[in-house]
Amino acid sequence: MMTGALVPPAASAAARARPDTVQQGLSALVHTDGLPAALASVKDRTGRSRTYTAGVGDLATGSQVPKDGQVRIGSNTKVFTAVVMLQLVGEGKVGLDAAVDTYLPGLVRGHGIDGRHITVRQLLQHTSGLPDYTPYLGDDVRYFEPRDLLDIALRHKADFAPGTQWKYSNTNYVLAGLIIQRVTGRPLAEEMDQRIIKRIGLRHTSFPAPGDRTIREPHPQGYYRDSAGAPLRDVTDMDPSWGWAAGQMISTNSDLNRFFTELLAGRLLPAAQLAQMRTTVPAAYFGSGARYGLGLVSRRLSCGGVYWGHGGSLPGYETRGGATDDGRATHLAVTMQPADKAVMKRAERVVDTALCR
Repeated sequence: MMTGALVPPAASAAARARPDTVQQGLSALVHTDGLPAALASVKDRTGRSRTYTAGVGDLATGSQVPKDGQVRIGSNTKVFTAVVMLQLVGEGKVGLDAAVDTYLPGLVRGHGIDGRHITVRQLLQHTSGLPDYTPYLGDDVRYFEPRDLLDIALRHKADFAPGTQWKYSNTNYVLAGLIIQRVTGRPLAEEMDQRIIKRIGLRHTSFPAPGDRTIREPHPQGYYRDSAGAPLRDVTDMDPSWGWAAGQMISTNSDLNRFFTELLAGRLLPAAQLAQMRTTVPAAYFGSGARYGLGLVSRRLSCGGVYWGHGGSLPGYETRGGATDDGRATHLAVTMQPADKAVMKRAERVVDTALCR
């Protein structure tokens, strides 16, 4: 006697014909919301992956979107920076609750700002009160040294006393990168390459060298609109140094899936440091119910539980996604920063759909 349910041929054919909700979501981002292209990679808990594309990879030539093409991943870079810092904590080289001045004596001083009263943990969790330098960059897209970015921030008042509130600030991660370099005596890019990229085999992930304005592997072009109704401008080739430890990296959706899966599985950090990374505070900036750990964001899933990731935004590209504790992972990228925030909310729903199905 055979046991188990049998699927009638008609039902099986219907399942095969059912529209793919992830593909539908990407197509809607292009055809309804007007984004040039969208691409995604979805990995299930068994490790099987599928890639998706929609739209046009290059508006000038009409070329296809490269499957799993490289994109600028913006603030997903912060998670890489946080992992390196927490590895140093695990090695006893950095103290999470040590003052910034322990590693960068006298460097952080300003209007209500004092590095003797800001801790490494507060940098990684955005509870330092340091003002964000990004709004003061204007249209000056050029090469910036990390110290240039810090100097811009220190011209402005602290947002609040350290440890009393939460506010997203790229300045926190520039300082974290400077601490990593001071402690290790090596460039941040080299530490990321040795400690993360090569260690878990991220073959399409890099931290661009100073002056490198290009995306070197197959990629969709990234676009920017100066104002509503203005023509789209190709901003693919740009100097990303203004993001540095907070947002300079390039990767693919599949590599990001691998990175977050390996991180949550404990293959990049000791258990104690991973637990610290996952200790969160409310972060409504990332949406209702979102919480921020040490470089990690947790968001609720419509099917129950949470997923862990970050997301990134900079001219030309937006990324969303993350991974669950049981090995599911999804990342999605679009090739323009939409002016309407509701568009990226719809992108986040595609991520939720992919993780929940």
